[in-house]
Amino acid sequence: MPTENRALGPLSGDARRQESFRLRLHAAEYYRDHKIPHHRTNGDEQRYVGENYYANYSKGLPHNERGEVDPAAYRALLNALETGLPADFENLPTGVAPPNFIGFTDPQAGLAYELEGIDSHQLAMPPCFTFRSAGALAEMAEDYWLAVCRDIPFPDYESNPTIAAAAADLTKFAAFDGPRDANGNVTPQNIFRGNTPGDLAGPWLSQFLVWDIPYGAQKTLAQIAFGLPAGTNYMTDEASYLSAQNGAKPTVVPQPITPVRIHRGRDLANYVHIDELFQAYLNACLLLISPKLRGGFAAPIAPGNPYSRSKTQVGFGTLGEPNYKTVVAEVATRALKAVWFEKWFVHRRMRPEAFAARLHWHVVHKHPYEFDTTELVKLQNGVMQSPEIQQCGYFLPMAFPEGCPTHPSYGAGHGTVAGACVTVLKALFAEDTTFGQLGIQPIQPKRDGTGTEPYTGSDAANLTISGELNKLAANIALARDFAGVHWRSDYTESVKLGELVALYFLHDTIQTYNENVSFTITRFDGTKVQIRKGSFGI
Repeated sequence: MPTENRALGPLSGDARRQESFRLRLHAAEYYRDHKIPHHRTNGDEQRYVGENYYANYSKGLPHNERGEVDPAAYRALLNALETGLPADFENLPTGVAPPNFIGFTDPQAGLAYELEGIDSHQLAMPPCFTFRSAGALAEMAEDYWLAVCRDIPFPDYESNPTIAAAAADLTKFAAFDGPRDANGNVTPQNIFRGNTPGDLAGPWLSQFLVWDIPYGAQKTLAQIAFGLPAGTNYMTDEASYLSAQNGAKPTVVPQPITPVRIHRGRDLANYVHIDELFQAYLNACLLLISPKLRGGFAAPIAPGNPYSRSKTQVGFGTLGEPNYKTVVAEVATRALKAVWFEKWFVHRRMRPEAFAARLHWHVVHKHPYEFDTTELVKLQNGVMQSPEIQQCGYFLPMAFPEGCPTHPSYGAGHGTVAGACVTVLKALFAEDTTFGQLGIQPIQPKRDGTGTEPYTGSDAANLTISGELNKLAANIALARDFAGVHWRSDYTESVKLGELVALYFLHDTIQTYNENVSFTITRFDGTKVQIRKGSFGI
């Protein structure tokens, strides 16, 4: 029998197709009108063009005995980046021969287009510190101290003498851009923390990394079960550094370990070594949305979501649980495309391991590099005097056997994804809600990592969803610094890039809903922005 010819919604047939086209066209025209910004670099590539490009990223290409790239190989990389031809990337020279070569990590991702949200080339990051700057040496000082303090439990920070020494030393670097107290001092209370609202409140570790995760009828313990053991460092001599710099595959990989709660930098480094990049934020979403009976926080959804006040409906495929979990993961791909363009096609910033190697050859072998002389003296009289750094010949003790990944340092993939995913979560939930309003007692890891204990600080009830999400982004991004593979400014600037990616992503997504919805988000600088259905523009 013939089916009944009836309406399939307020718009059917050609009208539906035309409205779908209008939405796509309107978004396309909106982004077409965005100019491509001027992408400024720090100038190091041009400054040291005649000196083996020693201030830029080159891991995986052939290098000399000091770890300086072969100039012809570096120019082949520049040529591939200019032509964008897959064959030119495939024919890049490598420091070791396949199959022992670890592989360059997806430079072509920086050329991919995006059909939802803004195109990666329409966003820009400011120039990173130059090789010869005071800022670079200040960030190197922090990376050295992060390596020295990698196995100190977070609950011990306020009483540990090494942490106190690190804080006093970092205070001396005027260019150091980490948190300081009202007197301008780095302290055991603010050391190695993030730079955004909420980062200095409560325990060092975000609540979203301490609670067990409800996965439907399952529960996942917030433990590290795979990794590299405490007290182990890698790439602490010339031979192992050069092998890794030439792109050799590591001979050591993460192994099963006695499960432990994240309670020190080593655990965070193990977490970000083999994580899914959106993993921490999906976990946060599950905690926020799950009922207390299943170990969640039962957080209220954002007031701009019409289902927060509906008497007859709940969200599901749109503005409900499946939609929330999906968009948190979905925005990560957009963030990676944006930051991979910055990494490969704009900045090509060297990694801390390579900067430390330059210090090794400068100090030990008297091979001159153009460091900031005044700040170098501070570095040599400070953290470089520590036994942990001296016994490595001033190489940076790495948490990973392979050292840094085979892609440039700035911006940071983890940092950009953190900024994007956290921004989405702040849009979806009532971000100003306190843990006191949720009826949740904050917790922190025990100093030995065997369990958790209540956090009873005076601000316990006042911790907010937004603040703990900001702290989560900082914990994850700076975990890569604990591992030795990133700089602090890789985090501080990358979360801003990810935030912009997410705002444009939400801007497009909201236009597709039938519901009347708006998102209000507190940005990392503390300002608020609102995105509304039917209104094009950020």
